[in-house]
Amino acid sequence: MMSNSVIDEKLAKQYLDEWVNLSCATEITVGAGQILSEYNGTLELDGLTTLSFEAAESLSKHEGMISLEGLREISDATAESLSKGQGGLWLSGLKELSDAAAESLSNYQGELNLGLKALSDAAAEFLAKHQGGIYLGLTELSDAAAESLSKHHDFLALPDLTELSDAAVESLSKHRGPELQLGLTELSDKQAESLSKYQGELLVLDNLAKISDLAAEFLSKRKGSLSILDTMHGGLSDAAALSLSKLKGEINCEPAKVWFKSLGK
Repeated sequence: MMSNSVIDEKLAKQYLDEWVNLSCATEITVGAGQILSEYNGTLELDGLTTLSFEAAESLSKHEGMISLEGLREISDATAESLSKGQGGLWLSGLKELSDAAAESLSNYQGELNLGLKALSDAAAEFLAKHQGGIYLGLTELSDAAAESLSKHHDFLALPDLTELSDAAVESLSKHRGPELQLGLTELSDKQAESLSKYQGELLVLDNLAKISDLAAEFLSKRKGSLSILDTMHGGLSDAAALSLSKLKGEINCEPAKVWFKSLGK
């Protein structure tokens, strides 16, 4: 079991040669970052609690995914360095992000996973320009930020957003990416009507416990697919289930009519 708290050049070389567990390390040197950037595969450095911009610059040369889930904050300089990478960047432990850092990360070439619980309107406007999928741990979102994120062109996941205003849902329904994931636990008929206009391939509403008859009728008019809880059957009336069966796309990865038959309604 590794006891080193710092990933240095020696440990990094050992990792390349025979793989060692780096999860206990809380810091990394610039030289080690340069060595690890040559690793062919996902770099899991989730133990790091601090990352200098120089070390981030070295790691940014890595062509695969980098997981840095232990970082709670990053400086603007570190964000700028990381933005030069590609392949996937996981920062799911982030508690805050400055507008300048968000602007830098928007230039990252690959999927972004940011564990932020809140996002400023300016940061949302920057991240909307990101040319890759975005996963955000937000628990709140302003109407203005929702309007900005609706202009994003790739996968957008907001699984922890359990509540949204009607205006925010209306904005997000205009999202230009292929998949939209929302953590709503309740869906009003008005919100369902808005989401029925979402033109992406997949709409994910996996946190809903029930869908009203009218909301189901609205959602059935979508031209794409839908993902809902498999255990929602008790939250769907026969009329609502029948409406959803008319969806032209899939429900939970199977044709809507096949899904309907599996309910036994």
